[in-house]
Amino acid sequence: MDYEQVFAHALKTIREEGRYRIFADIMREKGNFPRANRFDISDNKRGITVWCSNDYLGMGQNPKVLEAMHQALEETGAGAGGTRNIGGTNHYHVMLERELASLHNKQAALLFTSGYVSNEATLSTLAKILPNCIVFSDAFNHASMIQGIRSSGAKKHIFKHNDVDDLERLLKAAPKDAPKIIAFESVYSMDGDVAPIEKICDLADAYGALTYLDEVHAVGMYGPQGGGISERDGVAARVDVIEGTLGKAYGVMGGYIASTKKLIDVVRSFASGFIFTTALSPVLAAGALASIRHLRKSNVERQAQQKNAARLKALFVEKNLPVMPSDSHIVPLFIGDPVHTKTVSDILMEEYGLYVQPINYPTVPEGTERLRFTPGPLHDETMMTALVEALDEVWQRMDLNRHYTLSNDT
Repeated sequence: MDYEQVFAHALKTIREEGRYRIFADIMREKGNFPRANRFDISDNKRGITVWCSNDYLGMGQNPKVLEAMHQALEETGAGAGGTRNIGGTNHYHVMLERELASLHNKQAALLFTSGYVSNEATLSTLAKILPNCIVFSDAFNHASMIQGIRSSGAKKHIFKHNDVDDLERLLKAAPKDAPKIIAFESVYSMDGDVAPIEKICDLADAYGALTYLDEVHAVGMYGPQGGGISERDGVAARVDVIEGTLGKAYGVMGGYIASTKKLIDVVRSFASGFIFTTALSPVLAAGALASIRHLRKSNVERQAQQKNAARLKALFVEKNLPVMPSDSHIVPLFIGDPVHTKTVSDILMEEYGLYVQPINYPTVPEGTERLRFTPGPLHDETMMTALVEALDEVWQRMDLNRHYTLSNDT
């Protein structure tokens, strides 16, 4: 077999479909978020404004976070030195897990190297260890959750997105005595919509199911202390497992789960994705710990971010740009064609110095391609005006649809 030819054909296919992804080579400017420098293949740099960062609150530039990381580097050195079981559990990990458990008012928490790993490892372990477990998964769940469920080998049912009636239909048809897990997210990052957590918890109580809630796009962002949508809505105590990330609103890196001591101990003891992975660097743990502690006391960043998200949505509407409905800080702009989406992204970067990544299949369903903006607390009015004017010009130039239209079947 000509292996290189197979690889070339696979790449050619996704290029023709407009799905080939190119990394933007950027370097963020310390203390100047959301400004960054973009490098070309000759290492020449150009200043840009970043509009698609998941560092939602700019905490990756926060002085308290940077100071904590510098201090930890001096105290511990660079890496953890091993897996958590073999020499890699640093006191910063322990302190961070205690803080996360406290944040979500749970008995315990467990750190992972990323949100993807925490989802995959936890769901695969729980669904495997519970005999004859059935998993009920929202149709729009993240790839990491889907992979975890698939890896468990457990029986699964997919319920329509955020549809509690469809979920109840599936629960009602399942054996009453079978262990059940309902896996869903709070904020769905591509559409920006929010799950009906309380209603799902009601169904979990009625049908004897565990609830597994992915809060990666909500922790730090919502609730009086940044505990997520479940804290904001006063239902965190009813959720059995809360999963989150340290790499988005908290601005650092890592993932975690928070739950009961026994459930955490089971995942710690059985999950391959935890057992056989080198522990998160203590430097990162120290930065995340400082970020969480700051955001548990400060609402300034959250309030400014929500204000700017609302402002950008309003500016899009004023310019008759096809902004998609969103109940959260996510601001999606609909295009509906993969090639056009990438072209718009390229023009914004090359001609205007505005960076927003095209979102195409498989991240979103085909025909729903869009640009996804994440305005932060440090995007000012001048930046937003420049962005909207650039988008309006590109929309005119390419004669793009100015109305968000999507069939109910998509």
